[in-house]
Amino acid sequence: MPPVEQVSQVAAAEQPEQVGGPRVEVLGVRHHGPGSARSVLRALDELGPELVVIEGPPELDDLVATAADPDLVPPVAALVYAVDQPRRAVFYPFAVFSPEWVALRWALEHGVEVRFADLPATHLLAGDHLDRGRDDGVDHDSGDHDAEDDDADDHDAGDHDADDHDAEPRRGRPGRAAGVALRRSDPIAALAEAAGYDDPERWWEDAVEQRRTGAETSALTHFAALREAMAGARDQLADDDDPRREAFMRRTLRAELKAGRSRIAVVCGAFHAPVLDPAAFPPVARDTALTVRQPRIKVRATWVPWSAARLGYASGYGAGVRSPGWYRHLFTTPDDAVVASWFVRVGRALREQQLDTSVASVVEATRLAGALAAVRGRPSVGLTELEDAARTVLTEGSDLPLRLIDRTLVVGEELGRVPDSTPTVPLAADLAATQRRLRLPVTAEPRTIEIDLRRESQLARSVLLHRLDLLGIGWGREVDAGRSTGTFKEAWELAWSPELAVAVIEASLYGTTVPDAAAARAAELARDASDLTALGVLIERCLLADLPDGLRAAVAVLAERTARQHDTLALLRTVEPLSRTCRYGDVRGVDLGEVSAVLETVVVRVAVGLRAACVGLDDDGAQTARTAVESADRGITLLDRPALTGPWRQALAAVAADDRVHGSVSGRATRLLLDAGLVDRDTAARRLARRLSTGTPAPAAAAWLDGFLTGEAMLLIHGDDLLATIDGWLAAAPEPVFEDLLPLVRRTFARFEPGERRLLGERLRRIGTGERVVEASLGLDLALAAPALATVTRLLGLPGPEDDR
Repeated sequence: MPPVEQVSQVAAAEQPEQVGGPRVEVLGVRHHGPGSARSVLRALDELGPELVVIEGPPELDDLVATAADPDLVPPVAALVYAVDQPRRAVFYPFAVFSPEWVALRWALEHGVEVRFADLPATHLLAGDHLDRGRDDGVDHDSGDHDAEDDDADDHDAGDHDADDHDAEPRRGRPGRAAGVALRRSDPIAALAEAAGYDDPERWWEDAVEQRRTGAETSALTHFAALREAMAGARDQLADDDDPRREAFMRRTLRAELKAGRSRIAVVCGAFHAPVLDPAAFPPVARDTALTVRQPRIKVRATWVPWSAARLGYASGYGAGVRSPGWYRHLFTTPDDAVVASWFVRVGRALREQQLDTSVASVVEATRLAGALAAVRGRPSVGLTELEDAARTVLTEGSDLPLRLIDRTLVVGEELGRVPDSTPTVPLAADLAATQRRLRLPVTAEPRTIEIDLRRESQLARSVLLHRLDLLGIGWGREVDAGRSTGTFKEAWELAWSPELAVAVIEASLYGTTVPDAAAARAAELARDASDLTALGVLIERCLLADLPDGLRAAVAVLAERTARQHDTLALLRTVEPLSRTCRYGDVRGVDLGEVSAVLETVVVRVAVGLRAACVGLDDDGAQTARTAVESADRGITLLDRPALTGPWRQALAAVAADDRVHGSVSGRATRLLLDAGLVDRDTAARRLARRLSTGTPAPAAAAWLDGFLTGEAMLLIHGDDLLATIDGWLAAAPEPVFEDLLPLVRRTFARFEPGERRLLGERLRRIGTGERVVEASLGLDLALAAPALATVTRLLGLPGPEDDR
């Protein structure tokens, strides 16, 4: 098989002139290829068609007029989704250097009609072909392709989003799935091998993307040569779904020819080009058999922003390219300035990261890149030469700075923009308006913002982000707010991904505005909650999202279920989220009377049933119970209300005194009572001694000790009685028992901080030598400390001495 350059010469001599009849020129391209885009521009200028047909579902015809809007800035994607099942959706991305985008804008600028031709999305998303593809067992369109496959892949072979045959619906995090078909072998690899290349990507770069032709060379001749070469490569490489797609494409062409079109330009993937030439059309009956009786579903199309990173095949996009940022630069920069201006951008990016980059170094890197291309016999400087030159001259052999260049320049960080007039669902319009009102910029790159909840505008930002999180629109992710122990500060990391457009459309089923949709979603989650813990967490989320209606719905369901719930541990797990809701609700000005009433009821019921629930547990059950007890204690301590602490601590006392309770739970209850001041140190020491006596099985004693010692080690450091008891217990254990105890006790003490373990070691050494440890006097002067204590008391809102008068 001859390479494209040789085929071009033959095609130039053999291509017949089309006179006296309709002329159809098929321009086979690589999706998102700048060389293909340049060739398409020249071919369209040369042909001057009266109709441009572009590969894509006919539903995109409705979006053609919007493409002329100057506020539609690539990268963008045409999103087609099922109206009743928005998760069934497919993206068709466009970049400024995409041949399809170039053809679309050329047609709009020249007043030429545009049609899209491919398998209609109404059939694609209906599901029938998904089932058949699933039976085939090979995923073609899910986007999991190698770089070589990307060169001539189909426009829709990339991001299809979440249909019901794939994973669970995506929440926050981007999911990919949907159009499923067999993955075809790589036709570009076959052409590259025939041309003597071992790297198909590099062959396509040299032959097409970086090919510079003079004005005297016909672009149509070049496309004819590529079409002829592809015809020889595709015979054994067809995909099972290609005949159906190509039948729909030919149906559109036949209809336009029948309508009297005389000059038609077809822009499609290079793989399809040979079979879209009218001279190669099969009988009409054969195409009709492939296009009739197709499943249908109601669909709608709109434009959504896309990102440069999502154009890369590293993101999983099947028709993606390795270097979207470089391709954009290659397409938009004059030929004689491509290399020099690229290194200017590289130098600027390195300097922004405080990396020294001189003008002389930039000049030297530019010269070296040109020399490398000449030595390697490449038609022009490519990305490989640019990277090698940058590594040698600018980064002194280090790959770390090149990772920055790769992310910011080679791939790029651009996020497209769509105009306000774009047809969309009301929820998306409301979200966009809210983002503008709150001055929350939408960017593809992660950006961390801090929110002060005491400021009304900042609080509104927090409310919006919590509502979106409840709707499954994962634009923001709450992160650590840093050195802040108060409740008035939040930190969020924001990053917009194109898949969130589908999440917004899906969420629009719940309402037309963000508040209404979030409230309806909260009510649905409340009805579908699997347990009381989920309801408790949902109530807290409704508080943070300022959803009074959703909060009332969740509280009503919780009240109903708690009345019928007899599982004490399930009730225990609801205490902490409800307590947090009551404690921090005042920050957001929410009436929480109903939540408080439910919480008091839950705590009373827990207090009654706690002792019985903790008897007769095995080790796993005891660990579950202990975790639930700790959680409930944190919540009740947080509120510190007598109506809650009274019955709760009585229940803890009953658990701690019952020898039938598993040691892990009993020991933990004892420690919680000790920390609350309801059990003195002497009582705790007696219980410890009794639990570690020789009459108690060693594993049970170790479990009680683990529960008792969980927390800070100050309990053992200040005073020798408890530590001496533990030391004596271990020293008296027989060797086989000691070997069994060692990993259990070791795990308990491993939870302490290194400094605490060091102090414990010093204490044990003194106990072993009989040395008496004398506690040093702190020598506090309370009179001097009184003003500071009064200030701290006032800041914390605690009652002071003057309040007692």
